[in-house]
Amino acid sequence: MREDFLHYVWRFKKMDVLQLQTSKNEPIVIVNSGEYLELSGPDFFNAQLIIGNQKWAGNIEIHVKSSDWYSHNHELDSAYENVILHVVWEHDTDVFRKDNSEIPTLELKHYVESNVLENYNYLNQSKKWIYCENQINQVSDFVFQNWKERLFLERLEKKSDFIVKLLQASHNDWEAVLFFLLSKNFGLNINGDAFLKMAQSLTFDLVRKEAFELENLEALFFGQLQLLAENKEDAYFKDLQFRYFYLAHKYQLDLESQNGVQFFKLRPDNFPTIRLAQLANLFHLYPNLFSKIIELKSIDGAYTLLQVGVSCYWKTHFVFDKSSHKRDKMVSKSFVDLVLINTIIPFQFVYAKLNGTLNIDFFLEFMDAITPEKNSIIEKFFSLDVKVKSALDSQALLHLKNEYCNHNKCLSCAIGVELLK
Repeated sequence: MREDFLHYVWRFKKMDVLQLQTSKNEPIVIVNSGEYLELSGPDFFNAQLIIGNQKWAGNIEIHVKSSDWYSHNHELDSAYENVILHVVWEHDTDVFRKDNSEIPTLELKHYVESNVLENYNYLNQSKKWIYCENQINQVSDFVFQNWKERLFLERLEKKSDFIVKLLQASHNDWEAVLFFLLSKNFGLNINGDAFLKMAQSLTFDLVRKEAFELENLEALFFGQLQLLAENKEDAYFKDLQFRYFYLAHKYQLDLESQNGVQFFKLRPDNFPTIRLAQLANLFHLYPNLFSKIIELKSIDGAYTLLQVGVSCYWKTHFVFDKSSHKRDKMVSKSFVDLVLINTIIPFQFVYAKLNGTLNIDFFLEFMDAITPEKNSIIEKFFSLDVKVKSALDSQALLHLKNEYCNHNKCLSCAIGVELLK
């Protein structure tokens, strides 16, 4: 037996509410079961009960056993002084307040509906990938769709925390934060942190000043990531190296904070050299990129804006000193989708939220127009006959798996609650 199940039973009154009695055989009438807040302190706040002939207002605390009150040291915590009912599965000891008055106890196991307990036990059978994998496709489309929208918004809120921290650290410099986020995204999972540190080692004023000359941006980006540290015979390499040492001296860059990048396990189109060249070209082509991102309203506009290529040298190279067949190496549609999902949408969300212009429907509709991601988690949900039609679905399911399924939070999940009915 777990406490989250007892929270569920009390919250949704899945018990014989007409027959409730305390361990001392006093009748209990629930006027208001209280507000469920998953915070420190009692589990339900501002409840109203009639116990015996006395009306009470206060908090409800729930445990598997009565003795858990003492195991958790609640007798020493003033936050629990206003508890009016101790709800437990098994009553194994009486609990007292500081004034030695006994806290009434409700032993739930005598009142829980049998079908609720059976459904709970069935849902919590031995876990394979997720507990409900044999039942998840039985949930109605209406319930699932509403829950996916909620999950997606929760994921957006979680991504917002990182963006807000960057804003605070940069004194609310939105352009700088956009540069940081795009840099991290262009670095992908393998080089994302290194790209972010590179961006943070440069002030955005510096990037803005040098953006008129593409080679200067490349020199700064490549140099800060140690890609110009060796000696090569390549003429373009030597030119970037010269530019970098000049700019590093001019702007007094901290060379000790340089970070290297990885090429291992990456396809050539994802080499850090190519992604850096595309990133430099993006800020070279659009000095007012911030305003264009904020004003972005359509998926087609996003593809037009973000589908940039590389400079002439990189059309015939993936790395320095080794030529290849000429290709424009334009950013692909699938990569733009990743940028939209991981950077543009969260960035726009935070901007709208902090400026009081938040329109939830816009973000839901925008994400619904983007192709879903492909990864092992999404493929597994697909194999369980879960519909994955858009990036809204895939982002929601990633959040579901990582934040709910992995932590056994079935009874905080709309799917789990629906399956218990």
